Amino acid sequence: MAMDARSPQQSGLKWLFLDLNSYFASVEQQDNPQLRGRPVAVVPAMTDYTCAIAASYEAKMYGVKTGTMIGEAKRMCPPLICVPARHDAYVRYHHRIVEEAALHTPINKIWSIDELSSRLPPNKRNIESATQVAEKIRAGIHKNVGQHIHCSIGIAPNSFLAKVATDMKKPNGLIILSPDSLQDRLFQLDLTDLPGINVNMERRLHRAGVATVEGLWNISPKHARSIWGGVGGERFWYNLHGYDVPDTETSRSTIGHSRVLDPELRRPDSARIIARRLTIKAATRLRREEFFATKIFLSVRVVDGPRWGAELRLPPVQDNFSILQGMEDLWAGMLADLNPHRLKKFSITLYGLKKQTDITIDLFETPTRQSRRNEALSTVMDGINERYGAESIRLGISPRTQNGYVGTKIAFSRVPDMAEFHE
Repeated sequence: MAMDARSPQQSGLKWLFLDLNSYFASVEQQDNPQLRGRPVAVVPAMTDYTCAIAASYEAKMYGVKTGTMIGEAKRMCPPLICVPARHDAYVRYHHRIVEEAALHTPINKIWSIDELSSRLPPNKRNIESATQVAEKIRAGIHKNVGQHIHCSIGIAPNSFLAKVATDMKKPNGLIILSPDSLQDRLFQLDLTDLPGINVNMERRLHRAGVATVEGLWNISPKHARSIWGGVGGERFWYNLHGYDVPDTETSRSTIGHSRVLDPELRRPDSARIIARRLTIKAATRLRREEFFATKIFLSVRVVDGPRWGAELRLPPVQDNFSILQGMEDLWAGMLADLNPHRLKKFSITLYGLKKQTDITIDLFETPTRQSRRNEALSTVMDGINERYGAESIRLGISPRTQNGYVGTKIAFSRVPDMAEFHE
């Protein structure tokens, strides 16, 4: 349905957005006093051939940022300290931060591990009251979570602009974008300062004659729709102008894991063991969330070599054994195609997800004794591991990694359940 100027509602100061500053690195500095005040990079593996997944502000002063290759980061910042990522710790702190923020304002959406938004109560939608809420949240985090956990807070007519405001001052910023100040504040930004406009989108806007935020502000909603190639352009235009546009609901479409392999685990035989372990973790999540998968996809990147990927169709399954066999079949195909000596990264993805009620039973195909046994054994494994700890019972061996465990990582826009670290 096309949007028109009457559909969304313009608003005053309705939304608060919280963005944690250098979150992973700040958690490491909170937990380890020896890291405080020093340049820190959080890494997936202790090698110069990976990249920083987070950097402290002390490291950022040297130019180190998320995505910087560690070899280059060490040249830019000789005193850089690299620490292995501890995703379970970041999730634990995340929940503590959310609990603290919820004491001061209702939490409407968790956007990612380090971002959340709140639709302010009607009596808090003025500058003085909204500022007090923000200051209470920040003080509460410092007092009850950690003195070295910092955040920037934005307050604006909608969550989009509140997020924009958090990027205007870091660390520890508090920026309020009131309706009457939007043009003055926004026109100072570059197009790529706006969430959702990357380099490719910026090129598309330039081709359409839009070179600045002011130029984007002054086009029509229909023009924005044509540039984006869909209703997303209109949504963006309304958000930019301060309308409170409802979020579109999304549903889960995939479950999976990916991993950059430790250098000593990059031989195909070692990598396969890791792949088996992560496949079982994905299958466990599938059952916990009550889904069945109908497709499995394996993607592999070879060290100094090509990428490879292939999918396999499955009957609706959720047991360890069927899904693991699918992974093994794909792995065999990868070895035949590439004959790799060393693998750098792989990912396993389960998709085509269905709930039990969505599965149409073939009248001519009844569950075999083996399939029923596989489902029962998988359920028993889940119960034992939940009660006694991850890998109390497992299929095969799990090699020791640098981080001490195989598995759950924080993905963009998804916060893992704590249960995933025990599967």
